[in-house]
Amino acid sequence: MRLAPLLNRLATLRSLKGRLLLGLSCALLLLAALVLGMAWQVGKSMVQETNMAHLRYEAKLLADEVTQQVEQRFQALERLSRMVGVTDDPEWLGSELRKNDALLAWFEGVVVSDRNGRVITDWPTVIGRAGLETAELEYFKMVRGTRQPYVSEPFIGRASSMPMVLVAVPRRDMAGEFAGFIGGIVSLDAGGLFSRLAKIRLGNYGYASVVTASGKILYHPDERLINTDVADARYIPLLDLALDGWQGDGVGALFDGQMSLQSYAQIWPANWIVGLYLPTDQAQLPLSGFIYQLWWIWVAIALMMMPFLWLLLARILSPLNQLEAQIGEVGCGQRSRVSLATTMHELQQVANTFNRVEDERQQLVEHLQEREAFLDSVLNATPQGMFVANFGGTITYMNPALLSMLGIDADISMEEWLKQIHPDDGQGARDMWIHSLKSGKDFVRQLRFIRSDNETLWLDIHARVVMLSQGGHSLGLVGVVKDITERREQEALQRWEAEHDPLTGLLNRRGFERRLEEAFADFQKTSTPSALLMFDLDHFKPINDEGGHALGDEMLRRIAQVVAWEVRRSDHVARQGGDEFGVLLPSCTIGQAQKIAEALRQAVSEVSVTHEGKEYLVTLSIGVTSFNENDASVHDALSRADAASYEAKGQGRDGVVLKVPSEPDPMSLFE
Repeated sequence: MRLAPLLNRLATLRSLKGRLLLGLSCALLLLAALVLGMAWQVGKSMVQETNMAHLRYEAKLLADEVTQQVEQRFQALERLSRMVGVTDDPEWLGSELRKNDALLAWFEGVVVSDRNGRVITDWPTVIGRAGLETAELEYFKMVRGTRQPYVSEPFIGRASSMPMVLVAVPRRDMAGEFAGFIGGIVSLDAGGLFSRLAKIRLGNYGYASVVTASGKILYHPDERLINTDVADARYIPLLDLALDGWQGDGVGALFDGQMSLQSYAQIWPANWIVGLYLPTDQAQLPLSGFIYQLWWIWVAIALMMMPFLWLLLARILSPLNQLEAQIGEVGCGQRSRVSLATTMHELQQVANTFNRVEDERQQLVEHLQEREAFLDSVLNATPQGMFVANFGGTITYMNPALLSMLGIDADISMEEWLKQIHPDDGQGARDMWIHSLKSGKDFVRQLRFIRSDNETLWLDIHARVVMLSQGGHSLGLVGVVKDITERREQEALQRWEAEHDPLTGLLNRRGFERRLEEAFADFQKTSTPSALLMFDLDHFKPINDEGGHALGDEMLRRIAQVVAWEVRRSDHVARQGGDEFGVLLPSCTIGQAQKIAEALRQAVSEVSVTHEGKEYLVTLSIGVTSFNENDASVHDALSRADAASYEAKGQGRDGVVLKVPSEPDPMSLFE
């Protein structure tokens, strides 16, 4: 029940009215998206400029305030330095420090050192601080070297274990020479330096921080980061510039990759940098909420306009319904032409064009019917097998001659008789068929077809793609099929006779040499070992002389059968002429070849023929060799095997001689 309304809606969208309405709706939505997108871009730029100006003002205000705090502490320490003078008496200095107890409002403690960096006294007194050597500490070296007030790098206080800095001013004697320093210890947690920063509110995720020029964090909302090193500032280019003395603002990424508005100002007396950070997402949050509200207002307006647009389109497109009805009547034969009562010029043109095309179609149908009748007569009468295939590759027609040739019925499906194509030819034929359909080239193929009576036919198929004269589109293929079974069998017989000995059925010299060349090529490419046996028959001449050539031929046939039986199916046996034989053993080592040769010698020695009560036996003198990388051609191996065979005959016959290719003597290269 729920599926029917959905189908009705989809049918509405397939109509012209539905598509026009959908197009107008999409245009309205696109226009809304374009306007809101432009508003977003302009508003984002304005919001960013406003927030950046605010950050710039706040950063400068904070930097000025912290600068004032630092300078006030410098001034207080300088006044104290003038009051205590240049004496190094601990009691006098301690008394003076206690008189200036009001300084503890700005400092956690005050220390005084001599010119060598040893702390003379402090207030409030902390055990172990008096007598502390500071000569090697960075703030002592800076104050002594510059003779100017200095703020140290942050450190952890001994007593409080809190992060602190030392605000130090130099002490000078009557001659103006360096006489030590007076320093005030300021807690980064409770020293009042950054009380203004703690009150800064930059939304939910914006914050302010203070770092030293060396990269130490002095203030951060996350107290765990205070007195830690800034991570690699190169990942925040603006911060990297600020550490080098630059102040300004911009947009950049933070360590977590989040984009933010950033503003930096320098606190020059302390060599610090104050930074303000506001994530861009938070800065743009009010704008995004405003754009979101505008979007839904636009959607609501567009939805309210839909019924009006639907009625307007229905009114405009009503003549199309009339045109549709009349075209349907023409198709059913209820009328011959379309006639519209409308002033819409475009529909009148459509009606006139339709009437003209209908007249031409009727003429073409009549002409086509005549051509089809003529073509059917030609195809049915021709004795040649012919077929027609559509542009999808499906054979739609086979003439009676082809059906009779293949032994199939006209109503059998194409999928069924395709299974009768020989398995070795099927895939290649299908690939070529698809290629011809796609490329428009002729399909030319010879393949085997197995009839229902198990007779295998060799078919020669030549199909040509039929193309339209206009546009070059393919309509399908028209093919001719010839039965070439008898010709293929004759060719196969001729090829066999050309390479085989008619007496024994073994390879002749020509066939044997071709296989030798193939094996030698494999050896040169892949180093596949192959062995070669050459032998002739010992004591064969008396058989021909006493029993005649018929008896000799019988002996040759029996020996051929025995040799073919003893070797492997992959080996090649040849009768090269007379009583000379050769055996090629592909993929065979010289050791295996020697064993096969011994087996052949033993088997042939048991073969005999009888004539007039006399039994005749023969033996083999076998030469064995293999291909060698120094062989220039197969004739080198043939010569070695033949020489080994003669050597076996010279040793008394009925034997096997192995001739391994000799390696060249290295010394002969220098002779």
